[in-house]
Amino acid sequence: QVQLVESGGGLVQAGGSLKLSCAASRSIFSIDFMGWYRQPPGKQRELVAGITRAGSTNYADSVKGRFTISRDNAKNTVYLQMNSLKPEDTAVYFCNAREVVTIQLFESWGQGTQVTVST
Repeated sequence: QVQLVESGGGLVQAGGSLKLSCAASRSIFSIDFMGWYRQPPGKQRELVAGITRAGSTNYADSVKGRFTISRDNAKNTVYLQMNSLKPEDTAVYFCNAREVVTIQLFESWGQGTQVTVST
């Protein structure tokens, strides 16, 4: 499994931007899927954005056009650029990695980073 460490969270005013980083403990070249999830207070964790090994991306409807996920295999890092932030984006953001080796799925989570958007 891979260890993931998120950074870049913080407090920002509505309309502002933040860039989250997810640093992996080893090469992410072979990792099939990496994603960002978030868990607002009192709510369930939800997928925000994902990116496959081939570079295909998908986004939650609520963040389309505002958030961009990218991966830098050379730096073993996945990013989430968040623009035009809204108070409803407030949540703990988690990095996720999924890798299939033969027929077994390995999944890893980071510890999370808090994003707070004020009005």
